Amino acid sequence: MAANASLVLTGTRGNLGGKLASALRPAYELRCLDILGGNDCVTADLAIYDESWARHFEGAQTVLHFAGEPQPTAAWASAHRANIVATANVLRAARLHGVRRVIFASTNQVMAGYRFSDKTVTTDMPPTPLNPYAVSKLFCEEAGRAFAAETGISFIAFRIGNIQPGENIPHSGMGIGLWGQEMWLSNRDFVAGIQAAIVAPGVPFAILNLVSNNPGMRWDLTQTRRVLGFSPQDGFASHASPADVAEDKKARRAHLVPGEWLDQRFQAIHG
Repeated sequence: MAANASLVLTGTRGNLGGKLASALRPAYELRCLDILGGNDCVTADLAIYDESWARHFEGAQTVLHFAGEPQPTAAWASAHRANIVATANVLRAARLHGVRRVIFASTNQVMAGYRFSDKTVTTDMPPTPLNPYAVSKLFCEEAGRAFAAETGISFIAFRIGNIQPGENIPHSGMGIGLWGQEMWLSNRDFVAGIQAAIVAPGVPFAILNLVSNNPGMRWDLTQTRRVLGFSPQDGFASHASPADVAEDKKARRAHLVPGEWLDQRFQAIHG
């Protein structure tokens, strides 16, 4: 993609969108959309389709869709509106205005059910979402699959790792457990991964893990390297501090396997 090509960036005032906006200027012409507006952003509630914001997709080569409900603890109503409905509208705008590619911010939470397994986490394994937020992101991935097949417009979804606001420097004792440490994603690797997706040729559809090259992690980056020609440069060796051990114990007690409750309920009813 040529320098100064036009990109639409949604969610510009969020953690990830803000990092991208800072990194991609001035190499690209950014058309920024955010529900809050301000800071050179078009005010846009993507859950309500309106040409007042959709018209900014006209002539753009790629849409970076990073707007949405960001909290794993979000209720279904919020995740449905801000993620599923809004993403459907973004895909509609991309189709109507001739965008060539949509890059979607999915989440590691889609695979959260593998937290306490010993399996390597690839993107072709059955998803295991454990909350409404993760389910909404999985739905958007599958909507993107259908969108790409129907329209021929490229769709790339990233299952993004643990990337904190600001400098995002990892350290033991973060209280996020070993699982959270192992999926750390540096600011540099995050931006480089998105940049690789913007210019990668011949990608009709892909779902890719995006984490840093953390020693001992179970997140597989084979597809990310193959599809994009991108390899993360940073890494963090996880360390089980008392706070992290406590977090893992708490999560293990609350651990649910998708379908487990329904299976138990079926057995209770039918014997």
